[in-house]
Amino acid sequence: MPQTDAALLALRVVFGLFLSYHGINKLRGGLAGTARWFAGMGLKWPKWQARIAATTEIGAGWLFAAGLITPIAASGIIGVMIVAIVIDHWKIGFFIFEPGEGWEYCASIAVVALVVATIGPGRWSLDNAFDLEFRGWWGATAAAALGIGGALTQLAVSYRPRRQA
Repeated sequence: MPQTDAALLALRVVFGLFLSYHGINKLRGGLAGTARWFAGMGLKWPKWQARIAATTEIGAGWLFAAGLITPIAASGIIGVMIVAIVIDHWKIGFFIFEPGEGWEYCASIAVVALVVATIGPGRWSLDNAFDLEFRGWWGATAAAALGIGGALTQLAVSYRPRRQA
């Protein structure tokens, strides 16, 4: 249905480009500030992880907006949001309006990515233009497994939270 395709296009473009802009913001003035912030949160290789975060947000955001290899794009979004929740937002609480920002918004972004991976990007997407069939349980499973797996790997290998005094 055309309204479904229009709605999916709007959802993909808004969430994809907003996430991409978030990654671009990490690059503004260099990655040094992002790396310092990451180091303060307990990431082991903050300069490298600042690059990974910015690249993932920009790349996954553009792919998601375009509807190209949608489950892979969604997995990048899911992974970045899980890492953000664990290292920064969880300790604050649920609500985004809490000082320091809770985890509700990051979780919402991850769920949007998973839902689009599940139902597919719609006819107005590059996946459709290239006749790539990524949707249904296959799309959901791929996005969830890669996103969650990538996040857990990143956290297990490189997250060393500071102990509270």
